[in-house]
Amino acid sequence: MLEETLKWRLTYKPEEIRWAIAIEGETGKVYRANFHDREGRTVLVLRPAKQNTSSHDNQLRHLVYLIENAILNLPEGQEQMLWLIDFTGWSLSNAVPVKTARDTANILQNHYPERLAASFLYNPPRIFEAFWKIVKYFLDPKTFQKVKFVYPKNEESIELFHKYFDVEILPVEFGGKNKIQYDHEEFSKLMLKDDIKSASFWGLNEKSAQIDHTTNGEVTPEPSHIAAQAG
Repeated sequence: MLEETLKWRLTYKPEEIRWAIAIEGETGKVYRANFHDREGRTVLVLRPAKQNTSSHDNQLRHLVYLIENAILNLPEGQEQMLWLIDFTGWSLSNAVPVKTARDTANILQNHYPERLAASFLYNPPRIFEAFWKIVKYFLDPKTFQKVKFVYPKNEESIELFHKYFDVEILPVEFGGKNKIQYDHEEFSKLMLKDDIKSASFWGLNEKSAQIDHTTNGEVTPEPSHIAAQAG
């Protein structure tokens, strides 16, 4: 897995993806939350009904960008993140294609193993069961066990959910008391700052990071340089 991931990173270059991919995030379909779980871990919020594009490749690049960003912002001593998936307004008509769901699962499992602590599917509609019957076959047993269904009227699932999250910091769409809304402009400012931090971490200079905002991720340092950083 390590060998395959190194090969993937050399070709896909996830550390070079910049917020030039911002159009994918305009509706807030995926973003890094400004709150953490009870253990202080980074949280990604996914709202599949907010899908706003049709590019398979860019959707994956956007998600990989945010996974990398979530890892970059993990508190010291933490190595895992959590996903909160809000199914408000979701239907089969706005669901991502099965190919995108499959490739998402493959990237997460094969190239970010054990980065996911848990994924909470909040209030999925009954029709989602048909989609889930297909998607679940893409998940390995370990990942499958990390997927938790949460229904507002199911006390057992809510109790488990609240073991991970304080209701005071949870957004209202997840049954919490936090009325914060996704602000694309403010989030973009945060991501632009993190792009500089990411460039520094990976040994890319600030100029490279800034250029990449206008070249759609085409800054390509020598592979040996990235391999050395990974080592």
